[in-house]
Amino acid sequence: MFTDLLSRRRPAAILAASGILALVFFLLMTGRAHAQQQAVGDEVAFILNTFSFLIWGALVMWMCAGFTMLESGSVRTKNASMICLKNIGLYSIAGLAYFFIGYNLMYVDLVGGVIGSFNLLYGPTSQEIALVGGEGSAADFVADNDYSTMSDWFFQMVFVATAASIVSGALAERVKMWTFFLFVLVLTGFIYPIVGAWTWGGGWLAELGFQDFAGSTIVHGVGGWAALAGILVVGPRLGKFRADGTPRPTPPSNILVVTLGVFILWFGWFGFNGGSQLALGSAGDAVAMSHVLVNTNLAACAGVMAALAASRYILERMDLFAGLNGAIAGLVSITAGPDITEHYWAVIIGAIGGLVCTAGLKLLERFQLDDVVGAVPAHLFAGIWGTLAASIVAGADIGVQALGVLAVGAFVFAVSWVLWQVLAMTLSVRVTPDVERLGQDVGELGIEAYPEFVVMPEEVFEDGE
Repeated sequence: MFTDLLSRRRPAAILAASGILALVFFLLMTGRAHAQQQAVGDEVAFILNTFSFLIWGALVMWMCAGFTMLESGSVRTKNASMICLKNIGLYSIAGLAYFFIGYNLMYVDLVGGVIGSFNLLYGPTSQEIALVGGEGSAADFVADNDYSTMSDWFFQMVFVATAASIVSGALAERVKMWTFFLFVLVLTGFIYPIVGAWTWGGGWLAELGFQDFAGSTIVHGVGGWAALAGILVVGPRLGKFRADGTPRPTPPSNILVVTLGVFILWFGWFGFNGGSQLALGSAGDAVAMSHVLVNTNLAACAGVMAALAASRYILERMDLFAGLNGAIAGLVSITAGPDITEHYWAVIIGAIGGLVCTAGLKLLERFQLDDVVGAVPAHLFAGIWGTLAASIVAGADIGVQALGVLAVGAFVFAVSWVLWQVLAMTLSVRVTPDVERLGQDVGELGIEAYPEFVVMPEEVFEDGE
């Protein structure tokens, strides 16, 4: 009887066992498929994040062309070639300095929340080298990384070049080329990376909660403080101010080129702020990036209109140059917190930035500070406002934001002022009066930007006349 019972149940047992095996096989295959799908998803996110760094970084690099156009059109024709040389030179110095030492000081092996490693050079990981050589597993590598190492380095490098460009325009027409290049070397290799270590590198300011999405203070404030120190040490151009302290007008030599430069900067700023989302691997990143770009554009538009309206009362004329600087001030102002979702706040922040910049132009004239392109009002003053404004709508703490502005300002200004003084005492920071009257193009380079013009020394009033 027991044998008969077993024989009757055998088909059912076999069927049950087969079902269990099928279920186990299905679960194994589903898990494997899910793992493969996850690996593919990780790799796609890795590719998009890396591509985002590279393409946005290239767009920020294009801002160097904008600074070149803005500055060369703002100076007198006799100094335009020197501006071109200074801008391509400073970009090259920034790239080398940040490669050899700057990135390590900013991001690698941070000591006490203050400064990173003094190791020379920076390069890809051993995993990346193996992957490129066909020896590594893409799935294993991508699972541990969000983007390629050198794509991040490239995106970070173009930001430090922007900070150096701010100094170039402020000191145009009278600072020596090689002295300026030496200052840029220290700025991009040491000063900027140390500030970056405090903030984006996870240092002491970051631990306190300091927020600066794309660099209102970290980039534009650093460049502005360094420029202000240089203006004080180098002094104004010959004859810029009369005996009563009022400035003599030095209108832009080519307002068309200045306007083109501003539009290029505006265009590049979409990479500056949009790329600072630092990811494009999810729908959330894509939506956030779109908000950043819209806010960037709105702030610039508001900065232009506010500056034009205010120039009538502050500068006693409808000033196109103030309007162009208003665009830059609006862009700088929103850079600390462009990820806000209430877009009308971007309009308010940008408009106030334009007003701050226009008032700043007048303030510099009152103190007889000669800033050829208005770099200090547009980048430093508007950068301070934007950093503080992040506490209004972007969730930052006003006390921490103010502390960050003061700490960065004190460090950058003090180090820059000392460096400019050392350069002045050892190498001299100004060209000779004869070269300044004739122009740096002929006096230092022997090449003219406008060779069809007859080069003649301008009548330059002596200081105090």
